[in-house]
Amino acid sequence: MRLGELNWMEIEEYLKKDNRLMLVLGATEQHGYISVMADMKIPLAMADAASQESGVLVAPTLNFGCSSYFIDYPGTISLRVSTLLNVVEDIVRSVHHQGFRRILILNGHGGNEPAKVALGELTNELKDLQIAWYNWWKAPNVLAVAEAYGLKTYHASWMEAFPFLRTNNMPDGEKTPFVTDSILSSEKVKEALGDGVYGGAYKVSDEVMNEVFSAAVKDILFLLQFV
Repeated sequence: MRLGELNWMEIEEYLKKDNRLMLVLGATEQHGYISVMADMKIPLAMADAASQESGVLVAPTLNFGCSSYFIDYPGTISLRVSTLLNVVEDIVRSVHHQGFRRILILNGHGGNEPAKVALGELTNELKDLQIAWYNWWKAPNVLAVAEAYGLKTYHASWMEAFPFLRTNNMPDGEKTPFVTDSILSSEKVKEALGDGVYGGAYKVSDEVMNEVFSAAVKDILFLLQFV
């Protein structure tokens, strides 16, 4: 159930029985051969699935994140870190003011991590606010699926190529991983990556992807019990 599809009176009724909310933080950035909005579409699909089982509302997604390292790729729209922190704080303050007290943030993008630290500061101020943060692609249960199939996880690789995101021009096979500890300009990142995939298999079977998706949804349902 999505908050954006309800009117304010329906949301007020919801708050009389439940003060939980799922908030998806995404990004609009290059993802190789899949949608530039993968970081929003993946966690939103997981949130919708969890909402169907739990009844917890899903807030409208934040579709932009911090992606300065991909800005040379057409379609990438990046926020400054300071902008992201302010936007996320304002969203949380708004819903807290209305009565939402337990918030599960489903983050779809690694560049949004600074917001997690900032929210820790906010919980020091709003004493009755409870927040949990979930990075689906780093979750132990999700990584266990990858390990079971001998798969390595990289940006824009099979890990994010869910059936609902694949395009017809996705290549077969694997790509040699690109790994560096250097902080590179977007121009140099594009030179090094080419198609934007960081490495590993480009795609795997629907069965594997369904296992990954199910593992994440189970995690989310578990967290909703305690947030």
